[in-house]
Amino acid sequence: MIATIFRRALYSLPIALAVSLFCFLLVHIAPGDPINAILPPDAPADVIAQVKESYGLDKPLPVQFGIWLFHILQGDLGRSLATGRDIWPDLHSALTNTLVLALASAGIGFPLGIIFGSVAGAFRGTWIDRLAVGVAVAGVSVPHYWLGMVMVVIFSVLLNWLPSMGASPDGSGVWALDWDHLSHIVLPAITLSVIPMGIVTRTLRGIVGDILNQDFITTLRGKGLMRGGLILHVVKNAAPQALAVMGLQLGYLMGGSILVETVFAWPGTGMLLNNAIFQRDIPVLQSTILVLSMFFVALNLAVDLAQALLDPRMRR
Repeated sequence: MIATIFRRALYSLPIALAVSLFCFLLVHIAPGDPINAILPPDAPADVIAQVKESYGLDKPLPVQFGIWLFHILQGDLGRSLATGRDIWPDLHSALTNTLVLALASAGIGFPLGIIFGSVAGAFRGTWIDRLAVGVAVAGVSVPHYWLGMVMVVIFSVLLNWLPSMGASPDGSGVWALDWDHLSHIVLPAITLSVIPMGIVTRTLRGIVGDILNQDFITTLRGKGLMRGGLILHVVKNAAPQALAVMGLQLGYLMGGSILVETVFAWPGTGMLLNNAIFQRDIPVLQSTILVLSMFFVALNLAVDLAQALLDPRMRR
């Protein structure tokens, strides 16, 4: 198992390097000049040259990438072009809020997806299966930003049950575990959970259905194994694939919540990216995308190792 961990971790290093290079180049090939975010359009040429030199934007792209990667490896994410502040404090706060929202959404979507998918797979071809599949298709098909606006209209405007914006009553963006703060996360968490719920449902339906049709299940039934024992065998065989799907979905929840966070004004990485895009704040964009990408790579590594623990065949 130690050799498996070392090998998988070694495989992740070139992926992390390629992701960092992609994050750097993707921001730089976008149209627009980042200097426009901090200087007026009629700024003198010498002032523009001085600002570019201070931010290292006057150097060739390979040199800029080397300098940027060197600072990143030292834990220095740089300064924002728009605010002039260090990026890490704002990114840390936004990342914490996004992680809270992603875990809350996963806590809603994953259990529902497991229940719907397992039941649909066990009762294939029945009305229960069709109902579960219908719920899954609706969850995957409905745009979550539209669903978020509908929920704001119903539960915040019409019924006045839940707040529609922010992460805290005082607007500070600092989240805490009490009802005043929990009420702010209910609507965005439900909105963000419908897509992973649908994907997990459809995946588990296929996995459970295929396992129940395999020969070893028929043999176990013929030997008189009770339903509880059959369920245990189904869970053991379905767990590695289900874990892989849920791990990927958790990564998507971390990186793909920009629209939902914008709708609910949730102060996470989605809002941070949205503001950085409009302000053409390259250091913030690069740092945020890189941190989210590294989280995704680390999550995939953790899922691979967990699969190897659950299924010894994957170690080979």
